[in-house]
Amino acid sequence: MNDNKENGTILPDAVIFDLDGTLFQTETLLETVHRRVFETLREEGLYTLPLPSIDTLLGSLGMLLSDIWKRVMPEGSAEAHERANVLLLQYEMEELATGRGHLYPGVIETLRELRERGIRLFIASNGLEEYVKGVPTLKGIGDWFEGMYSAGEFATATKVDLVRRLLDAYGVQSAWMVGDRSSDVEAGKRNGLFVVGCDYAGFRRDGELDGSDAVIQSFPELLRLLKQN
Repeated sequence: MNDNKENGTILPDAVIFDLDGTLFQTETLLETVHRRVFETLREEGLYTLPLPSIDTLLGSLGMLLSDIWKRVMPEGSAEAHERANVLLLQYEMEELATGRGHLYPGVIETLRELRERGIRLFIASNGLEEYVKGVPTLKGIGDWFEGMYSAGEFATATKVDLVRRLLDAYGVQSAWMVGDRSSDVEAGKRNGLFVVGCDYAGFRRDGELDGSDAVIQSFPELLRLLKQN
C-alpha cells in the first residue's frame, strides 16, 4: 500500500479486475452463444456429438481459449477448436450488440465510487482482445478503465505474466487483484498483490479461491473491504 489515504484508511493505488464472473455475468450471454457455436460447428461438419453442457464451458472460464476447448470438446479436431474460437467471438459480439448480457448488481455504482476515491481501475483477462474491450465499452464502463489487458492481445502464456506486464506498463506500485478463478488468485499472489476472491458467479470449482486474502459474496462488498484494510 502507499500513502493514498481516505479517512485514515490506506487505499491501494489500483484495482485489477478479471472480467467474466467478476464484473460481467457471463452466463447471461453464453447461454445463447454456446448453442449458436455448436449449431454452426454441426452444420459445417466439424462437430457431430450432442451439445456439450454449458456448465462445462462456464466452469472453464478463466482458462486460455485453447485449454477451454480441450475441456469442452476434447474429441474435437484442431480445426474444430480454431473454428470455435472464431465463432465464439463473432457470436459474443453479435449478442452483446443486441443488448444481451449483464453486469453483476452493484458493479456500476461500486466502480464509480472507487474512481471517486482516486483508485486506478484495470482489467486483466485471459479472453480475446475484442471481447475483453468490447464488454466494458458496450456496457458503458469502458472509459473508467485505464487499461484493459487480455491474453488475446498480448499472447501471454499465463495470467501471472499478463498482470505483471500490466503492472510494469502502468507503473502501479500497489494493487488489489479481484477475480473468481484460481488463475486470478495465482496472478495476484505471484505478483505480490492483495487478492480478493469473488464467490458469487456460481460456477467455480471447489478450492478455486483458496489462497485469497479475502472473499466477497457480492461485488459491492469490495467497498467494505477497502474500509477494513
